[in-house]
Amino acid sequence: MAVREELLKNIRTVEPYVPGEQPQEKVIKLNTNENPYPPAPGVKKELDSLDPADFRLYPDPASGVLVKALAENYGVREDQIFVGVGSDDVLSLCFLTFFNSEKPVLFPDITYSFYKVWAQLYRIPYECPPLDRDFRIVRTDYYRENGGIIFPNPNAPTAIYEGLDFVEDILRHNRDSIVIVDEAYVDFAGESAMGLIGKYDNLIVTQTFSKSRSMAGMRIGYAVSSPDLIRCLNDVKYSFNSYTMSRAALVCGAAAVRDRDYFEENIKKIKETRERAKRELSGLGFEFTDSGANFLFVRHPEYDGTRLFTRLKEAGIYVRHWEDERIRQYLRITVGTDEEMEKLFEFLRDYEETET
Repeated sequence: MAVREELLKNIRTVEPYVPGEQPQEKVIKLNTNENPYPPAPGVKKELDSLDPADFRLYPDPASGVLVKALAENYGVREDQIFVGVGSDDVLSLCFLTFFNSEKPVLFPDITYSFYKVWAQLYRIPYECPPLDRDFRIVRTDYYRENGGIIFPNPNAPTAIYEGLDFVEDILRHNRDSIVIVDEAYVDFAGESAMGLIGKYDNLIVTQTFSKSRSMAGMRIGYAVSSPDLIRCLNDVKYSFNSYTMSRAALVCGAAAVRDRDYFEENIKKIKETRERAKRELSGLGFEFTDSGANFLFVRHPEYDGTRLFTRLKEAGIYVRHWEDERIRQYLRITVGTDEEMEKLFEFLRDYEETET
């Protein structure tokens, strides 16, 4: 039975975010920027020590064990940390909490596509200043009146990292607006903007456990900011759901944060593989941005992006592709293990022979 028109007119509709495919069959999965290596050993130890009988109890609504571990890791106060169910949860609550003026929120035209979804869902006005021809954010586009600013650093899917001088310039020109720097990939790039939090009371920095800490399946994200802004986030969170983080996520997340040596070794391996991939792809004629992430944003001047994406998928190699006019010739390729990347290169070598 179709829903009557009178009902539909008052139902909120939105064009949803389209996540990367999660194939169930065995493939080379380079499409969702997951970490190819397991989490820190302490994570398994914590999982093994969990008593299933405790699952009858609600988790700590303040997420104390994880908040404490993050605060110690970054050298900030516990009341400067907010945690949520992945950075998507954290960012969604940030949109709802901080972007409430009638002025448009600003974010790039080519960026994480969930920003536009949240703006539409919460009926927040927004504008998308275009990236320049090299896919870089034009800082002067953010020197105007606005209802808030958000951008990833490194940006996604372009992988370009901007230094702290760039971030601070945006902050200086927007002292009366909340500025959110989404650092999902910063551990693969350079210095975090967290060091600017004590200087700018309008800055919120978000990060995730899904990339550098190998815990996408556990869903852990967090924000670091001034105590006043974190308190506002918690007020909104408690208005929705006090118990957002599971007991397992809290203790496993804390264990991952404490193992600094494993974290740094993991990052090092991925960056080394990324640099080798750049050299290999360059030798095959591909062009790409200077990636500061755990993925590469690539195109080949002689190949059609959609066709290459389809052929890769048929061969069991999954990468990410969009039909957006400006980037439809590009593929986003997650940095996998050395073995996975070699399979990709083997395919591309054969593809070069068949296409030329």
